[in-house]
Amino acid sequence: MEFLTNEKLVIVGAAGMIGSNMAQTAMMMHLTPNICLYDPYAPALEGVAEELRHCAFEGVNLTFTSDVKEALTGAAYVVSSGGAARKAGMTREDLLKGNAAIAEEFGKNVRAYCPEVKFVVVIFNPADITGLITLLYSGLKPSQVATLAALDSTRLQSELAKWFKIPADEIKNARTYGGHGEQMAVFASTTTVAGQKLTDLIGTDALPEKEWEAMQQRVIQGGKHIIDLRGRSSFQSPAYLSIEMIAAAMGGKPFRWPVGTYVHSGEYNHIMMAMETNINHNGVTYHLVDGTPVEKKELDQSYHHLCELRDEVIAMGVLPPIDKWHELNSNID
Repeated sequence: MEFLTNEKLVIVGAAGMIGSNMAQTAMMMHLTPNICLYDPYAPALEGVAEELRHCAFEGVNLTFTSDVKEALTGAAYVVSSGGAARKAGMTREDLLKGNAAIAEEFGKNVRAYCPEVKFVVVIFNPADITGLITLLYSGLKPSQVATLAALDSTRLQSELAKWFKIPADEIKNARTYGGHGEQMAVFASTTTVAGQKLTDLIGTDALPEKEWEAMQQRVIQGGKHIIDLRGRSSFQSPAYLSIEMIAAAMGGKPFRWPVGTYVHSGEYNHIMMAMETNINHNGVTYHLVDGTPVEKKELDQSYHHLCELRDEVIAMGVLPPIDKWHELNSNID
């Protein structure tokens, strides 16, 4: 059996629905034979491990533990869904206080037990903030920590595919940037629909302006819609996309979607947010995006919203003031 790497991949929060799906996806994609499942809830964790073994995947050395030191020691890649899940009536931001504390502990554990880790993906909400906290406490380079932001772009692609009644892969470069939350910036200028610019279609009979506005809101509320339909938050899509991110970092095929990354550009500073990115064996890199004046305004608003959440975490005492960040993590300017 051929794998992308033999290095250790750790799934944090593996007893949950996202974590268990991440583990199964990683094995189906043949990322590595060396997969460790971690969760503090031991009975459910053992149940996940047992069921995955019943799948009879070839060549995989699956281990599991509720000891975080045992789990993270020797890890080359880590992906964490280990925060509280979003429930009906909650926004991603409602999870801030509890999951900020979890992110702090996670970052400290990474620093203590796997400082040589190559790449870490954080997907528990609000991911922009929990990813930032993880980065600061882990001591890692900004290129080594990323958050899952792709879901918003895939939801835009899905909405457009449904509206135009065409296969999703005929929608190219569907993009949202900024925050993974209520203030995300939904772009049209990057997207083509069956070879046509989306901006040329908006405001025509093909896609009336009011329908485009409604579509943007469906994208923004895509996670809420899943909760309304299924009674629980998304787990299949975040699991798959986060493992695709890990695969790209292992040297697999390029990741096709925006990634949440640490941005310090002069225009947007000291923040984790979705940008146009590239993931490879060196980690994640980004470049700033350009859009229409309306899109740029929405991206600026998203950035300022994220700054408010960041400053709220600083006020809580979870993070030090920005001018002290370098003392916490020497890789942060």
